[in-house]
Parts: sequence; C-alpha cells; structure tokens
Amino acid sequence: MRISGCFLSVALFGFGLGLTTAYALDGTRSPANIAPAVGGVAPQGALVSRCGKLRSAFLARQAGDIEAARKSLEDAVRNGDVAAAWELGRMYADGCGVQQNDQRAFEYFRGIADSHADELTGTAQARFVANALVELGRYYLTGIPNYIKPDAVHAYGMFNYAASYFGDPDAQYHLGRMYLDGQGVGKNTKQAVRWLFAAANKGQYQAQAVFGALLFKGQSVARDAARGLMWLILARDAATPDETWITDLYTAALKQATADELEAASTMASGSGSRLASRLGLCATRGD
Repeated sequence: MRISGCFLSVALFGFGLGLTTAYALDGTRSPANIAPAVGGVAPQGALVSRCGKLRSAFLARQAGDIEAARKSLEDAVRNGDVAAAWELGRMYADGCGVQQNDQRAFEYFRGIADSHADELTGTAQARFVANALVELGRYYLTGIPNYIKPDAVHAYGMFNYAASYFGDPDAQYHLGRMYLDGQGVGKNTKQAVRWLFAAANKGQYQAQAVFGALLFKGQSVARDAARGLMWLILARDAATPDETWITDLYTAALKQATADELEAASTMASGSGSRLASRLGLCATRGD
C-alpha cells in the first residue's frame, strides 16, 4: 500500500539525510537506490548551506512547524535546490500544511522541468525532475480552472519525455494509457503494450493492473490468462482502498479464471514478489 501524501513527503526528504531505504516517488519501495548527484557539484560551502536548509525544513516538519519548514524550503529553492522545489510543489498540490493551490504547485513543477530537463539520469535530482514532469502531465490532462485548459497533447509531451529520457515508471504507465486510448496521440496498441509492460516490470501497480487485464483477455497481446492474473494479483495487493477499478479488474478476471490458471497465477505472483523484494534489498545495498 502507498504512503499517504503528507508522510510521503517526509519520507522522501530522507534522501538528503542519510537514510538508506529507497522509496519511489509514489511512496512504494524503489527498484533502485538514489545515487549521489554527479557532475556540477556546488562548492562545499554552498552545498553545506543548502543541506542545512533542507535539514531545517525536515526537522521543523517533524516538530509540526510547517510555516518554518516552508520558509526553509523557500530559502533552499532560491539557492537552486531541486528537492526543495519539488517538496513545495507537493505541499501545495496536496494541501499538506498549506492551503491547497494547484496553480502554485504547477509553477514549482514547471520551474523544475524548465531548468533541469536535461538533468543527468541516475542522479538524486533526476528522480525529482522526472516526477515533476509527470505532475505537469497530470495537470495538463485535467487542466487547472482559470489557469490552464486541459491539453492532452501537452500532457503526452510531458509523459513521453519523462518515460523515454528518465525511464520513469509512472510516466511510462500514463504514456501507455494514452496510446491505448488514443488520447493526445494516435491510438497505437503496440506502443501501449510496450510502455505498460515496461512500467509493470518496474513495479508500477496501475500498469500491472491494465497490462494484466489485457494479457488475461488476450486484448492487443497474445493471451496468457495465468500471467495476466498474476499481474492483477500484484496490482490488487499494492492498490489503495479507493482504487476500486483495480479490484474490479481483478474480480472480473477471477470469475473467468480456471482453477489451474488461478493456482499458476498465485505461484507466479508469490515468486515475483519474492524476487522483487530480493532485488530491492540488493539495490539498496549496492546503491544501483
């Protein structure tokens, strides 16, 4: 299950505070630990100053002083800190300790994307840049009243860049859905399956649900009921309680599955979960 928005923000600040457990930006365990940023390292004094602001914000939030945390983050943003800008964007997007404001959230995410779109992949900052692009894509899909109109083409551009350049699994999921639905781009089931599988294989549970349903039905891909049900089991186990659409897909497949298919799927799901957990532990240890 995913961590709630407010606690997720605190967990993510552990990246800069020496925590060893890696989390993806949606709160799930990440298949790769966050590597130290390389290239363009700031002078030591400036680096200490920025880390001090981030640490101050983190400690203030732990103490319940959101206003002090916000001011510390704003100071860090003025010094060019991408993680601080991302955190402020999330605070305003979620209304976590501040009044919810999609316009301000959008501007923080856009500032990150505009300034760091060519960030070297695999760095700590790249994770925040990729997620900022995903958030922008979501905003372009839905629009912001009295600020930006829904624009699926712009959304596609955000998701496509984050998926292709940064390999972000959330972006890959959204890109797969857009190809599947023909939203913002011409309908292309081969591309849809390609991106959904890529995201599912990285543990993106929404992609696991959609890809699993396609595989179970044999829709746009050769049918493999047992493996499709396996993906649906993994997605069901990771979904939040309000994501009933995932439970519905799983339940619909379960009603049609044979006893042999269910047994095979359960075995594969158990094995996949164990391999993923093992991989996560290995990656966290070696810092991949």
